[in-house]
Amino acid sequence: MDFTGKVGLVTGASRGIGRAVAQHLAQRGARVAVHYHRSGAAAQETLATLAGKGHMLAQADMGDADAVQRMVAEVVRQMGGLHILVNNAGIYEEHPLDKVSYAEWQAGWRRTLATNLIGPANACYCAAQHMIGNGGGRIVNVSSRGAFRGEPDAPAYGASKGGLNSMSQSLAKALAPHNIFVGVVAPGWVETDMASEHLAGPQGDSIRAQSPLGRVASVDDVAYAVLFLASDGAEFSTGTIIDVNGASYLRM
Repeated sequence: MDFTGKVGLVTGASRGIGRAVAQHLAQRGARVAVHYHRSGAAAQETLATLAGKGHMLAQADMGDADAVQRMVAEVVRQMGGLHILVNNAGIYEEHPLDKVSYAEWQAGWRRTLATNLIGPANACYCAAQHMIGNGGGRIVNVSSRGAFRGEPDAPAYGASKGGLNSMSQSLAKALAPHNIFVGVVAPGWVETDMASEHLAGPQGDSIRAQSPLGRVASVDDVAYAVLFLASDGAEFSTGTIIDVNGASYLRM
């Protein structure tokens, strides 16, 4: 997978999966725009680890449509184009129906859908507008196992990822005539800062035991699947959803 000469924008790249994707793209020749919302120092750390030259930081609140549009336009302007968009940024908030107020319920849905679904949809639109006139491109959206198995304590999260899957497959059909290919990677548990408390706690062993491999995914496991979908040669996989959960959840 050679990305020499390509420009990639990775959202939520200040840590975790996004950082790993940015690093792997850079190692394979891409110039990378490292997106962050509030974690500027962490994003700068990601930037410092990238191989090669010509990378940049890109700040935006994914829940702000105008900010997303400005970010994509600035990446195109500074980098001279955009070939790969990886929508990785997302939030997970628990709001169990039987334990929160109606106001808290509504707020949880608004925040989660704005960041996890509407934000990526807007980024896809803005990136595709550029790609359509410039020979095509690749869009990879990072979903979740939770889109298929349900998230009882975080129903907005599960719904947002289910919507992301459906949107991606709709766009795969709509954008294929423009030489733009869209794929999805759906991880289960991943060894990130966000999951560290759960993995180190009393339920850690049971989480790892969900997979016959006896572990959760590494960020590199997920990044590898993202890079495959972003690579030349993966065109006929457009519209696919790659499960990266170590057979912890198998769909029929």
